Order: sequence, then C-alpha cells, then structure tokens
Amino acid sequence: MSTSSTLVETNDTIAKRWRRATEEPLWLRATLIGVALTFLALFLVLPLSVVLYGAFEQGLGVWYAAIRDPDAMAAIRLTLLIVVIVVPLNTLFGIAAAWAIAKFEFRGKPLLISLIDMPFAISPVVVGLIFVILFGSQGWLGPWLSSHDLRIIFAVPGIVIVIAFGTLPFIARELIPLMQQQGKEEEEASLTLGASGWKTFWYVTLPNIKWGLIYGIILCNARAMGEFGAVAVVSGRIRGETNTLPLHIEVLYNEYMFTAAFAVSSLLTGLALVTIAIKSLVEWHDERRQRLAAH
Repeated sequence: MSTSSTLVETNDTIAKRWRRATEEPLWLRATLIGVALTFLALFLVLPLSVVLYGAFEQGLGVWYAAIRDPDAMAAIRLTLLIVVIVVPLNTLFGIAAAWAIAKFEFRGKPLLISLIDMPFAISPVVVGLIFVILFGSQGWLGPWLSSHDLRIIFAVPGIVIVIAFGTLPFIARELIPLMQQQGKEEEEASLTLGASGWKTFWYVTLPNIKWGLIYGIILCNARAMGEFGAVAVVSGRIRGETNTLPLHIEVLYNEYMFTAAFAVSSLLTGLALVTIAIKSLVEWHDERRQRLAAH
C-alpha cells in the first residue's frame, strides 16, 4: 500500500472519530428536540391558541364590536401615540449613545453603559413608583408642577416617560457591539478625505448599522406596545384617557368580559406575530448578507 493511500485512510479515520466525538447520538438529539417542541407548544402555541379561540368563539361580529368599543379605540389610539413618540426618541438616543461608546474613549464611559442597562435591572413597578415620587402631587416636583398647571402622573406624559425609560436599552444595546466590531477606520478615512461628520455618518456609518438598527427598533416597538407594570402605576387607569391596550385588557378581564378581553388581546397577539415575522426576516437577511460577504 502506498504512503498516499495510508495518509488518506488515516485522515478518514480521524475524521470519523472526530464526527463521533462531536456529534450527539440520534436518541439524544431527538429527545432534546422533543423537549423543546413540547415546551414551545405548552408555553407559546397553547396560550396563543386560547387567546385566538376566545376572541373568535362567538363570531366575527362580536370580535369587531369589542374592537370598535369607544374605550378600546381610545386605548388603541393611545398605544399608537406612545409608540410614535417613544420609538423615534429611543432611536436617536440609541444611535448617539452607541456612537459615543463605540467610537470614543472618555471618562464616565462605564457609568454611561451602566445607566443604559439600568431599565433591565429595575422592576417596571418600581420604575413607576420612582416617577410617582418625582412627579406626583405629593412628590418632589409635584408642587412646582401644580403651580404651573402641569400634570405628568395620571396623564399621557407620565406614560410616555415610563415607557421611554423601559425601552431605553434596546436600540443602544443592539448597536454598541455592532459598532465596536466594525471599528472606526472607515469613519476616519472618510473624514481624512474631507467628508463632514454628518456625511460620514449618513454614507458610511448608517449603511453599516442599518440592520442592527432595524432589529433594535423592532424590539423597542414590541416592548413599548406591551409595557404593563410601570404604566399601571403612573396612568391612573382612567378609561378612555390613560388606559393603554394592556391595561384595557386587564379592565375587561376583571369585569368578566372575557370575550372582549380576548378580542383586544388578539390585536396585541397579531402585532406580536407580525413583529416576530419582521424580526425573523431581518435576521435572515443579515445572515445572508454575512454569508455573501464571507464568500
């Protein structure tokens, strides 16, 4: 037998042993997949099925009537208004914070990162309580606000503030590692060639971070629509005025209006499914782009 044949057989043997050492047995893979699918069925598919069944159990007319209820429409409008305000604000903040952290070195940088992560560490109910202590009628700034006829707690501004605080990290946290990985060589080259800071951001930085930015906006939007704990504390739960969709669903359920509660819940469920679909599309496109870049 020639030396080359011996080397080929040796390499094949090593490859087979490597596959046996790194691949899990078929029974183990099947068990893990079965456990994962069972978990998803019990904790994701089953609750969604219950919501959709309860929403349409009595027909499309009853579902439509629950959605067209004045209080439900007010909750929908308020939720959309908050999203329109909060998401652009957090987009601007996330881009600015990620740019500063990833591209520059300065004192207090670890503190800024910690402050961005703070909403992840504090309970939403505690967040609501903090802002009640700050802006409530008996709070630190309450007398001053009252003297200037300004109301934040039990009004739309308070809801906007707590949701903006709760969704603060999502866009920044998506962009910071992405910008750090990309470095700052391209921006420095653009500035060296005479481009302004704005043109550098618009034509160099933004194209490189656009998919991470879209992903962060999707997460921020989903959290803004579904926030409950902090909003429940600062809103006052005034029907037709300060009830967002999650609060309106709770009111309906507590009043034993189960079909209406499930009908309104189906709206949030639909928005969640659309959000997941868009998120998956963005991830697929980003992975495809990375594979093409690698080749």
